[in-house]
Amino acid sequence: MSAGEVLVVGGGPAAQRFAERLHHHGHRSGVSVLGAEPQAPYHRALLGSVLDGTLPATALALPALPAGTRLHTGVTVTRIDRARRLAYGDDGFVHRYDTLVLATGSRAAVPRIPGLPAGGATALRTLADAERCAAEPRGAAVVVGGGPLAVEAAAALRRAGHEVALVHRGPHLLDRHLDAAAGALLARSLEGLGIEVHTGRTAAAYCAGKLTLDDGRVLAADTLLLCTGAVPETGLARRAGLTVRTGVVVDGLLRTDDPHIHAIGDCAEHPGDAAGHLEPAWAQAESLARQLTGAPVRHLGTRQITRLRVPGIDLVRLGRGGPAPEGAEVVAFADPARGRYARLTLHGQRITEAVLLGLPRAIAAVSRLYQLDLPVPTGRLELLLGIAPAAPGADELPDDAVVCRCNNVTKHTVTEACRAGAADVAQVAAATRATTGCGGCTDVVRALCHPRPAGAEDRPEGPSAPAAALHDRAAPPRAPARTPEDPGSLPEDPARIAEDPGRTAEDQGRTPEVPARTAEDPARTAEDQGGTPGRSGDR
Repeated sequence: MSAGEVLVVGGGPAAQRFAERLHHHGHRSGVSVLGAEPQAPYHRALLGSVLDGTLPATALALPALPAGTRLHTGVTVTRIDRARRLAYGDDGFVHRYDTLVLATGSRAAVPRIPGLPAGGATALRTLADAERCAAEPRGAAVVVGGGPLAVEAAAALRRAGHEVALVHRGPHLLDRHLDAAAGALLARSLEGLGIEVHTGRTAAAYCAGKLTLDDGRVLAADTLLLCTGAVPETGLARRAGLTVRTGVVVDGLLRTDDPHIHAIGDCAEHPGDAAGHLEPAWAQAESLARQLTGAPVRHLGTRQITRLRVPGIDLVRLGRGGPAPEGAEVVAFADPARGRYARLTLHGQRITEAVLLGLPRAIAAVSRLYQLDLPVPTGRLELLLGIAPAAPGADELPDDAVVCRCNNVTKHTVTEACRAGAADVAQVAAATRATTGCGGCTDVVRALCHPRPAGAEDRPEGPSAPAAALHDRAAPPRAPARTPEDPGSLPEDPARIAEDPGRTAEDQGRTPEVPARTAEDPARTAEDQGGTPGRSGDR
C-alpha cells in the first residue's frame, strides 16, 4: 500500500519518531509536520534538566527530521475538511493530505486557585514553561501536584537552590502508582533532600507571593509551579467529527473512524496503552510507520514502566495497577530504616505488577524480567536484594531493545558506536546521547562497551561509583558503602513483609535498569491530583 502525501499534526516526540521511522521503512512520498510550538521537536522528558540548570534548552533538541520532510513550526491546525482531505492552519496555509496523523499531545489541566492572577503561576508542559521557571531568582517555590512530573520538578527546583514545598491533595505522593507504604518512604526521601511535603492538602487561596492551604497554613511562594495533570488535545478531532472519549479513539491499526486519519501519542486512546508515557508513543509511531509502508502490523499495546527521574532516588513502577489476577503470588519486602521497599505481583511465575524503591540492582533485574516476559527465579527475596544472577545481561537483549529511554537509543545504536571506535561511556554518550538524560542506562551502556567475561557473576546490591557520578551529579554527597545483607539471615518466607530495620547497607550507587522498549515514563508527565492522569503535550 502507499500512504501517499502524509501530513502530521503535532511537533512533539511522537511526530518526530513517526517521521523518522516512516522514512526508515521506505516511504519516499511527501511528509509534512505541523508543530504548534516555535521549536523543532525536543525531549519533553528532560524538562527537569532545564529547571535545575544542568542542560541548556538547546540540548533537548531531538535529531533532525529525515531529508525531504517539511517542518512548519508555530502553526496550529484549526480545521480539517475530511471530504476534500485538507487541513487549514492558523497561518493561512491549506495542506492537502492522503494520510493524516494526529499527534497533538495534551495540554495542562490547571486547577482554579482563588486570587491567582493570570500569569501568576506556571503550568509545566513545554520548553518555554521550563525556561520561564528556571529564570526565576532563587527563593521560595511551591509545586502543586503529586505525580511523577510534580516530584521531579520539586527536586529539580531544590537542586537549583530554591526552598521548595510540594503540595498534593492525594493521601500520599504518586498515589496512582504507589501504595501508602511506598508513598511514605518517597516523601521521607524528598524531605531528606530538603523539600517540604504536604499531602492531603489543597491550595485554597493565593495572594501576593503566598499560597494558603485548606488547613490555613501559609506557604511563601515566590515561584508557583502547577503540575496537576493534563488532558488530551482532542478539539481538532472533535470538530472534524471523529469519535472522541478521553482521547481520539483508534483501533489496532491506529485508525480513527476515518480510514485516512490516524492518531498516536497522548491524544490517542488505544485500549492497550496508557497515555502520559513516551514509550507507547514511540511504539505507536513504529507500528503506524510499518503499517503505512506495507507491513501487516497491528498495534496490540505496550507494557507500562514508570520510572522517577530524581537523582538519588531509585523508584520504578511496572504495570498499570488494578486488582491482582486470580491465583497471583505477592512478594513484598520492606526496610524502612534504609528507605527500601518492594512489592511484586506474579502470575504464572511472571511479573504482572511491581513497585521497587531504593533497590537499584533489583530495579535493573526485575525490569528486564518484566520487559522480556521471563519467569522469575525461585529466590524471590534474593532477587530483590540484588544477590542473585536473576536477569539476562545486556548482551542478551535484542538489537532493537531501547537501552536509553530518555533519548530512544537502542542496543544496536550503542554497539555500532562501539564498533566505530567509542571505547567508554563518555564516548558513547558523545556519539549517541545515551546516558545524557537521567543516567539510568549507564551500567547497560558500559556493559555493551565492555562485554562481561563468560561466567562472571553480578555483585550484590551495593556501590557503583561511575554510574553514581554520572547520575547524581547534582545530588547531595552520600555516605560510604557498607556490607550488603547476608542472605543466610533473611526471613524464610519471602512472600511475607520482611522488616529489616537497618542491618543492610544503604544503597549507594545507581545501577540502573535496562529501560524497556515498552512503556514509563516517564517521563511522562505528572498526574492530576485526583483528576485526569498526566499526559505530555504533542506526543
